[in-house]
Amino acid sequence: MAETYASGPFAATIPTEQERLRMLERFRDPDTAALLESLPVQESWRCLEIGAGTGSVTRWLASRCAHVTAADLDVRHLKPTANVEALETDVTTHSFAPGSFDLIHARAVMCHLPSRDEVVERALQWLTPGGWFVVEDVYTLPVGSSPYPAMNVYARAAADSARARGADMQWGTRLPGIMAQLGYVDVHVETKPRMIGLGGLADDLWRLNLRQAGPHLIAKGLFTEAALTECLDLIDDPTFVDVRYIGISVRARKPA
Repeated sequence: MAETYASGPFAATIPTEQERLRMLERFRDPDTAALLESLPVQESWRCLEIGAGTGSVTRWLASRCAHVTAADLDVRHLKPTANVEALETDVTTHSFAPGSFDLIHARAVMCHLPSRDEVVERALQWLTPGGWFVVEDVYTLPVGSSPYPAMNVYARAAADSARARGADMQWGTRLPGIMAQLGYVDVHVETKPRMIGLGGLADDLWRLNLRQAGPHLIAKGLFTEAALTECLDLIDDPTFVDVRYIGISVRARKPA
């Protein structure tokens, strides 16, 4: 996992990656806060944030809970505090002691883990009885679902690249059933279509995603400069609107 993403389109060494992560936080944080506020969060809770990024969710949790372990492949953008531990690790291989956490949260990361099903299974052991696992993920719409040919070309290239690195951008719809089979209870699912072409952060984030991912896909022979330009031009077209993926949030509890 660490080696796969060390030199990919979203590696921490890319000059615009920190900007992209902060943009993702501004786009997703309101929904994440509402989701976490739906839980009976307590001051005594110990939390694990998987894929902590630049730390906005970690800071939210730290302001309400006793301790937060912020785990990521690269923690250069995370600031440890009295109740925040920045842990540079790969959760697909790292082991936490049973019953270590009252809450585990992961956003925009699980679909990228080659052994994501195993992490969901191991997380059940890491939780205290009654503890919660909250996952925010995506369901990328099937290739060919867009009425814009250039977007379908990009979708095909992105899907092939994701598959090659062990990711599954449609895994989110499998998660509720996986959790139920593993023994999680109180499984709850929320979905939200994500659109581009309406302006604002969603469009800005897509532009940056394309500008970072495009050159890597082109280098692999999966995409072309012309298609990248056409996709970027579409986002700037005031008549353009498209649904590219469905956001899916799943929360479930370890039996007490």
